[in-house]
This record gives sequence, C-alpha cells and structure tokens, in this order.
Amino acid sequence: MTAQLAKDKHMVKPKRYRTAVLLCLLLTGFGETAAVYGQIVKKVGTSSAAFLRIPVGVKGVAMGSAFTSIADDGSALFWNPGNISRSDRPTLFVHHSPWLPGLDFNYLGFLLPVRRLGVFGVEVVSLASQEMDITTPEAPMGMGETFSAASTAVGIAYARSLTNRFSIGAAVKFINERIYNTNAAGVAFDVGTLFLTPFRDVRFGVSICNIGTRMQMGGEDLNTYVDVAPTQEGNNDNIVSQLKTDRFDLPIVMRIGLSWDRKITSGSRITVACDGVNPNDDSPYLNAGTEFAAFNELLVLRGGYNELFLADREKGLTLGAGFKIPRFAEMDLTLGYAYQEFHYLGAVNHFSMQIAF
Repeated sequence: MTAQLAKDKHMVKPKRYRTAVLLCLLLTGFGETAAVYGQIVKKVGTSSAAFLRIPVGVKGVAMGSAFTSIADDGSALFWNPGNISRSDRPTLFVHHSPWLPGLDFNYLGFLLPVRRLGVFGVEVVSLASQEMDITTPEAPMGMGETFSAASTAVGIAYARSLTNRFSIGAAVKFINERIYNTNAAGVAFDVGTLFLTPFRDVRFGVSICNIGTRMQMGGEDLNTYVDVAPTQEGNNDNIVSQLKTDRFDLPIVMRIGLSWDRKITSGSRITVACDGVNPNDDSPYLNAGTEFAAFNELLVLRGGYNELFLADREKGLTLGAGFKIPRFAEMDLTLGYAYQEFHYLGAVNHFSMQIAF
C-alpha cells in the first residue's frame, strides 16, 4: 500500500508540472510582448480599426470596463454576444460620447428576442472626425478645401441559452475606415459565453472579439508619379503608380469576467465585478468595478478603475449613474451618464439611453 501511494504521488507531480507549463505557455502566447535578443518588444499601437476597442454603454464604462459577465442591455453586443440571450424584450440602445478632441463616437444596438429560437441583434458603430483643413508645405494655412476621417462597423449577432445557466453567442461585423479618399475594409467575428454558476450568484463570462481579416489602406490618395528608369533618356518620368501600405491585424481582445451580486435590502443590491483583459496590441491588465442599485433599480450608482497593473496606462478612474423610468409611454426608459478619466488626453463623458418595448 505504501509503495503504491508513493508511486501515485510520483506520477501526479509530473502531471501538475505539465499543466503549469502549458498554462504558462498559453498565457505567454496570448501576451503582446516578446523577447528579442534580450529586449522586450511591445506591439502597442500596431493594430488597425482601434475604434473597435472604445467601450460602449455607461454601465460598462462606469464600472471600469469590468462588464463581460454583467452586460444585460444593448451594449452586450460589444462586451459579450453570449449575454444578449438574457434579453426577453425588444430593446433599442443608443450611446454617444464626444470622444477625444475633434472626434465623436456613436453606437446603436437593437435586440430582438424570438421565442424558441434565441435573440438576434444588430449594431452600428461610428467614430467620425470634424472637417479639417487641407494643408501643404506651400499652403500651411490651408488650401480652401477640407477633409474628414471616419471609422464605421455594422454587425449582426445571435445568441441562445443552451441551459438555464449557460448561453453562447456570436457576431459578425463589417468594418470600414476612411480618411479623405483612402480607405480600408475588413470582416471581424466575435464569440462569447456566459455561465451562471451555482456558487452564490457568481457569474462567469468569456468573450473573444475582433477575430478577422487584416486591413490595408488603399485609394487614389496613394497615387504618385515615378520615373522607373531615371538613367535612361527619352523615358516617361511621370508614370502613375500607387504606394503600397502594410496590412495590420484587427484589435483582437480576449476578456474573462467574474461578477457577484449581494442583496442588501428588499429594494437594493450591490454588484462587484472584475475582468481580465488580454489584447493583441498591448499587455494584459485588469479592470474592476462596482454597482449599487437602490429603489428597486430606479437609481444606480457605479464606479471602477481601468487598466490595473498595466505599465504606462492611459486610463484610470471611472464613475457614473443611471436612472430608470418604468412604464414611460408603455415602455421602460433608462438614461445614464459615465465619466472616464484619461491621464494625458483629458476626461471623456459618455451618455446612453435604452428603451425596452
């Protein structure tokens, strides 16, 4: 008996070691840094369509973007498509933010539950700049013409509950980025799951977003004139050519979220949440947030913090509040505001409205 126990113990250790090694390899593979000749190479700012990472909805923003396992409104299309399966009413969701200086961010989401089939969703995302003057070295004050830039995405989603505790969803998005007469297009896929654990109302959510094609800028603004044979006489020195740009990956983001609800009184509760975020163009970090609801969800106060443990982080404190107006013209109307701190670029305000029919 003693010999057999010793043998079993000897066999378990290698398995534990192998599991630990595999876990470390997976975490290393998902990370954005790599060691090259003893140096750390970071991929910050190397993805295209970065607007796809702008947080949506005052709930998620105010809770420090720790929203993967909580999202229960129209913004769930952004955070975790598996969560939209929890919607039992047609819902229209609108979000607006005067993003960074000169940019406006807008989001529109619509959820449609279909009995026995699941929940369908549609989303439209837009980040647009103001009109800017076209300048050249010869005309630094402008040429009397203007240009603009815009990034848009249109997506459709579907989710359903496989059991009373587990749901899964997926979405596909068509993306376009434009600046003046140059643009890039791509397709991205999102997938997410939500598990309502039996452990004291703890929720567990996982989502992977923006898996898709690389994007490459092209258009008439890249046209130029070249002389292909400058050493030869009589050749055409104004051949129209086009500059070739690099292809860039989409901003793939993996989120793992945990949240827990605690009832305080018959009409109030508190929720605590934490998300682990692993993007392909930055280092992994944590988001944390909390939500306090009172008067049977009529008033909700939120707070959180972005990018914990991330070196050279830009985001920080988040705060917000929400107000619900039940049975407003036979609909439930919810209004909300969120404040998001940026260390170098200034604070950003977010506004959301949801109508449940």
